[in-house]
Amino acid sequence: MKKATYIVLGCWALGMLVSCESFLDVNPKGTLSEGQLSTPENAENLVIAAYSSLGNDNYNNKTNGLWPYGDLRSGDAYKGGAGTGDMGEWNLYETFVSMRVDVGGLDQKWYRQYVAISRANNALQRINELDESVYPKRTIRAAEMRFLRAHFLFELKLLFKRVPFVDETLPPEEYINVSNVQLSDAELWEKIITEFRFAAENLPPDNEGQLGRANQYMAKAYLAKALLYAAYEQNEQHEVTNINRQKLEEVVSLVDELATRYDLAEDFAYNFLCEYENGAESIFAVQTSLNDGTELGRLDWSAMLNYPMNPEYGCCGFHQPTQNLVNAFKTGSNGLPLFDSFNAADMRTAAQVKTQTVDPRLLHTVAITGLPYKYKPDFIFQDSWIRQIETYGNYMSLKEVVLYDNPCFKKVNPFMSSSKNRDIIRYDDALLWKAEALIELGRHMEALPIINRIRSRAAESTSRLVDNNGTPTGNFRVATYQDGINCNWTADFARNALRWERRLELAMEGFRFFDLVRWGIADTYVNEYLRIEKTKRSYLVSAQFRKNRDEFFPIPLAQINFSKKLYEQNHGWE
Repeated sequence: MKKATYIVLGCWALGMLVSCESFLDVNPKGTLSEGQLSTPENAENLVIAAYSSLGNDNYNNKTNGLWPYGDLRSGDAYKGGAGTGDMGEWNLYETFVSMRVDVGGLDQKWYRQYVAISRANNALQRINELDESVYPKRTIRAAEMRFLRAHFLFELKLLFKRVPFVDETLPPEEYINVSNVQLSDAELWEKIITEFRFAAENLPPDNEGQLGRANQYMAKAYLAKALLYAAYEQNEQHEVTNINRQKLEEVVSLVDELATRYDLAEDFAYNFLCEYENGAESIFAVQTSLNDGTELGRLDWSAMLNYPMNPEYGCCGFHQPTQNLVNAFKTGSNGLPLFDSFNAADMRTAAQVKTQTVDPRLLHTVAITGLPYKYKPDFIFQDSWIRQIETYGNYMSLKEVVLYDNPCFKKVNPFMSSSKNRDIIRYDDALLWKAEALIELGRHMEALPIINRIRSRAAESTSRLVDNNGTPTGNFRVATYQDGINCNWTADFARNALRWERRLELAMEGFRFFDLVRWGIADTYVNEYLRIEKTKRSYLVSAQFRKNRDEFFPIPLAQINFSKKLYEQNHGWE
């Protein structure tokens, strides 16, 4: 009997062991094995997760929108807000002289860009593991992910110049073992160009009716942009040493291909209104949403701080146009820019805008006291709406904001936001790339009609710039360039006209500083701007751009330390 009991107990114990082993072999709930992830459905979900990085903005120093990096450092915008200590890191960007290698916001920007790249790489890993027979969209989705990866890398390159290139063959934990100087400046550009070229060759012309998806034309546009930047070859001191003609020729050809798909909007205003987004001029935009079943929607957080301080809004007064920028919109009696004398006297008031001849794009870009705000004739911008007028003056930015009564406006207390898309590439921008390339190729006469086309559209974009009586709110006068009549269209004149046109057309959109660096004129341009502007804004009194250093941000110290000093610091920041 006793022996039988031992046998029963032994069998029970053995059964428990077998049961435990069987239980431990079951995957825990809430986790997926590598094999489970490699399905078409999960690959599609990872692709969407990568796209979502485009809209993962944060107002607190980590914005995907480039205005804190491209406008504050270019002479187009003051930081704004409640004084120099409010979002103080942006004040460091704007004034240069006190900029440090340990600025936390730049470290976060670096980190967020690589999180986005990691998402694209993760999706690519799954895509590459699937056969075309089970995943017919395999090649298309791979091209989309390489397009996105190149976009995030392109922005990193603009900000930091020398950054690590990591792709899907490298596990994320190994990213830190790739040096930021493993590739030369030119080699890194070629990597980015190769990514966009692959996308252009493998994406369909349409994006399945889903406006946010990359298509062949978006990729060709971004390829043209990357080629344009790469054409201005730089040395280690950030000086332009050569302009690559072959790359410029391809820019011209690619923009010509875009002409079959895109066109300028009838009115410049359409580019900055929710109701006209994804129009004929929009090539690549961050798609936002409201009332989409989520609590807040997928809003544009990059502009969340850029509304005035009036009751209809309430916060926060950042991103204020400079006096220099406002003056740049003046035109002469002949309707052309005042290249040499624009900054001799300030144009500050509504009365002056109605007497001095101006380019209409001024009032599409800048809110001026006494004039309608954002095309609403009875909604008049006031000095009291400015958060700290004594420091930053009495202008506010207009392009990125929407009216308080617009269906796409949303309060996210204490901040403001909207579901208005943010354009990354528009056709007007691309046309000006072509004009720039033609000028640098010595074909400046071919650039003339392109620049005139942009100016003609500006001249015609006045229907919304009126008061309650339908009277124009400015003395608008814009003329086209006529060689031998109102100008001598030489190569040098054409270059100056092109650079001026880019400023007026794309003002306050975050691009200007990167243009200056590409052209190799950032030091002379910014220091001349500061020389005059510091007499008007006392907080700029010590500001100074240091040549061969300030063209790029320093590699964040936290990243250098994390890499165990594998990363090398940018020239001038050692």
